[in-house]
Amino acid sequence: MLNFCTKNIRFKLHSAILLLLVFAVVIASPPIISEKLLSQVRTLYGNAANNRLLDWLALMDSYAEEDEMEKLVIVNNFFNKMRFVNDIDHWGREDYWATPVEFLASSAGDCEDFSIAKYYTLKMMGVPVDRLRITYVKALRLNQAHMVVTYYPTQSSVPLVLDNLNGNVLPASKREDLLPVYSFNADGLWLAKSRTKGLKVGKVTKIRLWDDLVMRIDSEMVNKAR
Repeated sequence: MLNFCTKNIRFKLHSAILLLLVFAVVIASPPIISEKLLSQVRTLYGNAANNRLLDWLALMDSYAEEDEMEKLVIVNNFFNKMRFVNDIDHWGREDYWATPVEFLASSAGDCEDFSIAKYYTLKMMGVPVDRLRITYVKALRLNQAHMVVTYYPTQSSVPLVLDNLNGNVLPASKREDLLPVYSFNADGLWLAKSRTKGLKVGKVTKIRLWDDLVMRIDSEMVNKAR
């Protein structure tokens, strides 16, 4: 098993503590959320959280037919309104990958949560998964690991970067402040060779936090969006 230690993160299986907060998201056409879920969210996080989830579903419905570049900008801007909070302060653990619903309901998360929410939302809006990757990078100006979403218009093109540090959707060649380390999506895992290319090294199941995330999202969603 590959061992990735960026951000001093040790990939661990999560305990079941946060599973006490059960989200039952039903994705249809148009997407809907059960009233039971909305009631749980209102109880735990208040009416503003309820409205964020409704706004999320409305966004996916309203922009489903837009071109992919428009979707990238809309989704990136939507999630970048959330607050950045470290996992230990927000979830009480060193590293927790929140589902999009958990991220929106709590209105905060770290760079992984921003990226996961963008990836899944674009997937549910019809962007092919082979054009999307979640990418670990080193943020050179901050001297720390970071996570972004990268979008490949074609397999050989320079990817576009969706980021919460810089809100502009820019080509990776314009993001010299980011040094790619590795990337993944539902189809595989790549080690970075440059800002535009990577070497596929295996399946995403090598990342245990991803497995745990997928299991929780599968329990939330009727239409799976890996």
